[in-house]
Amino acid sequence: MFPQKLNDARAFEIAEALLGGFNRHYRLFRATTAEAKRRFEQADWQGQQRAQALRIEFYDKRVDECVALLEERYQASRLAMEVWQQVKLHYIGLLVDHHQPELAETFFNSVCTRILHHGYFHNDFIFVRPAVSTEYIENDEPAAKPTYRCYYPSRETLRDTFIRIVTNCQLEREFEDLGRDVDQVLNAVQRELGLFRWRTNFQIQVLSSLFYRNKGAYLVGKIINGFSETPFALPILHKGDQLCIDAALFGEDDLLMLFSFAHAYFMVDMEVPSAAVAFLRSMMPRKPRAELYNAIGLQKHGKNLFYRDLLYHLRHSSDRFRIAPGIKGMVMLVFDLPSYPFVFKLIKDYFPPQKETTRELIQAKYLLVKQHDRVGRMADTLEFSNVALPRYRFDEELVKELKLFCPSLVEEKGGDLILRHVYIERRMVPLNLYLQEATPAQMEHAVIEYGNAIKDLVAANIFPGDMLWKNFGVTRHAKVVFYDYDEIEYLTDCNFRKVPAPRHEEDELSGEVWYPVHKGDVFPETFGPFLLGHPGVRELFMKHHAELLDAAFWQGHKARILAGHVHDVFPYEAHKRFQSQPGVRASLPSQMAAEPEPNELPVQ
Repeated sequence: MFPQKLNDARAFEIAEALLGGFNRHYRLFRATTAEAKRRFEQADWQGQQRAQALRIEFYDKRVDECVALLEERYQASRLAMEVWQQVKLHYIGLLVDHHQPELAETFFNSVCTRILHHGYFHNDFIFVRPAVSTEYIENDEPAAKPTYRCYYPSRETLRDTFIRIVTNCQLEREFEDLGRDVDQVLNAVQRELGLFRWRTNFQIQVLSSLFYRNKGAYLVGKIINGFSETPFALPILHKGDQLCIDAALFGEDDLLMLFSFAHAYFMVDMEVPSAAVAFLRSMMPRKPRAELYNAIGLQKHGKNLFYRDLLYHLRHSSDRFRIAPGIKGMVMLVFDLPSYPFVFKLIKDYFPPQKETTRELIQAKYLLVKQHDRVGRMADTLEFSNVALPRYRFDEELVKELKLFCPSLVEEKGGDLILRHVYIERRMVPLNLYLQEATPAQMEHAVIEYGNAIKDLVAANIFPGDMLWKNFGVTRHAKVVFYDYDEIEYLTDCNFRKVPAPRHEEDELSGEVWYPVHKGDVFPETFGPFLLGHPGVRELFMKHHAELLDAAFWQGHKARILAGHVHDVFPYEAHKRFQSQPGVRASLPSQMAAEPEPNELPVQ
């Protein structure tokens, strides 16, 4: 229950201090994000990677600063609950006309739970549900750019419109041949959409800010033709000292791949994040809002939304948490809820002797993945502490396993099972299980994808460590993604060696290693016996990826990374790249006539 009176003078001051802490955070967040444009223009790829990692740390630092301030000024942890309830009401009032109210509410939750050491889902003075609507928020300042811009090609040629769309991005580097690139975009429009004339309502809407990630900048928008809306994205890359449009992506599936949970977060400058997310959701309605906030670098709010969605799902389902299907891990205990597309992972309290690791080291590995460029091959994780879930929703066999392997992380309290620390990831089909049921064509595709996943990780300076099939998953787009991080290392920290020649016949016959092995040593030719026991899989692997068993392959990539090379990541198929297509001019009519019958369906 909320207090009937706002009678504590400290409450308003605390609310102001909390909002001041959030505003400082978002100001710094936007500043480093806005710098992504300059880094892209200057091809400062190492700087882009550093900024990507540092930006993830911003939020917790600002929360810590705010907690320290409130403790110093108000002894915040000693205040009565009635005071905190008043703080929340004042805070809601301060969020009227705020441009990021949903993020400010999440910041409030983070600070308060840090101070009060309670799970926010049990306290009515925390934002369990949003209190301020984010609909129709816009930045009304005169000099501010809108969330998106509309273009009406009926006033000019479609070619000129696309040229104007790209030049409005105001990149401070020349295109090699923008006219040629736009012609290729128009050809892609014709191939993908079959549009030969537009309807009465024909427009192109484009988000005002480019989306920066790795070595690319992505122009994101949608083509509206009558009642039809087609999402699109244009990747802009460096080509020598100039720029080029590398491809044209169309439709929800292409956009879902671009915004995949297995890629690093974008850097995109936003005054009103909720408006950008609403625009993206109109193009990807199957993508949860939580994942869209994650994708644009606002992962703390994405995490908040995820938890709200989980609680909502639990209220409207009745199945029970169970031990996840597949081979059990030696380091992590994994469980899931059959009706929910995520898995829950807890670090076990003890490990078998062959696993020389610690809880702290495993947590550091997961943080490494969070901060690293995941190149579409490593699943993002959400990290939670003190999660209370209904005890009756847990299968008894799972509860026994939790208490046996993770007693320090599990507590029963009231009707809840409290998980002290848990990672949550998107659920995928384990690759070893997928291969058991795969058709010959599916098996070949999966083996090719598996090798490509390893090669992408290698190029991104990641050695997976444990490369067993069970540690990779298959997404619904048939992409293979790595998800077991307890043995990953930077490639540059590994020493890739060939197995020395045996000294004599006894060495060859020995079941023991006869040569010295030092920390960090890796012998790629020894991978085969562990990975290629299935004859069909072995044949496919040797056909497409035999070089992964050669130390020279790994040594070559390590040398390139140490020399400062940053590889390209293409979150789309190679055949979509314009460089793989003949350089023809646009075959679309340069000027299209408006359609007199607005109710007629678009030509497809």
